[in-house]
Amino acid sequence: MRVGVLGTGVVGRSIANKLLELGHQVTMGSRSASGEALGEWLAEAGEGARGGSFAEAAADSELIFNCTAGTASLAALGAAGAENLEGKTLVDVSNPLDFSQGMPPTLAVCNDDSLGEQIQAAFPQARVVKALNTVTSAVMVEPTRVRGDHSIFVCGEDAAAKAQVSALLEAFGWLPDAIVDLGEIGAARGTEMYLPLWLRLYGHFGDADFNISLAR
Repeated sequence: MRVGVLGTGVVGRSIANKLLELGHQVTMGSRSASGEALGEWLAEAGEGARGGSFAEAAADSELIFNCTAGTASLAALGAAGAENLEGKTLVDVSNPLDFSQGMPPTLAVCNDDSLGEQIQAAFPQARVVKALNTVTSAVMVEPTRVRGDHSIFVCGEDAAAKAQVSALLEAFGWLPDAIVDLGEIGAARGTEMYLPLWLRLYGHFGDADFNISLAR
């Protein structure tokens, strides 16, 4: 499958590298097709990797990951172009973390809205699925870094898109029973508002190799 990954940070690189390992063709998108971070990734990634602008990455792909910083995601997706997102599954991995007042960050969107919902509203022809935003990038693509049974969440309006994303998560190593479908895109409010607790847990443990285990 041809997959676009928007964002050249650690999350984007982790997901892009895993997709390449699984045999997919990956185009990583950046604000500038000649950006330094993009060039470094292309030099390391090897066969199957391409680079370009946000618009080029989106246009060239069947499925798209939004791995841009949450407060910049709407602008980045706007640069990608609504016509290049239309009809495609858009996996939103971002969180609306606002670092403008220093650490710890606050949430730029919360309570009665979410970034996932804003993205779906701004690009109604895209099939937005919120996923992977509750774990660190290394655990996203290697869930066995965390011992025992633990869960990952998906939500979105399109059942077929969620099934497509769930299949990719299984390919990443997530067990089928670990993938919890929370329903419509409004559930992104809950997964995004988990981030303040995640940051506290990170500070407590001193590393990010942890996740939620659901007991019921």
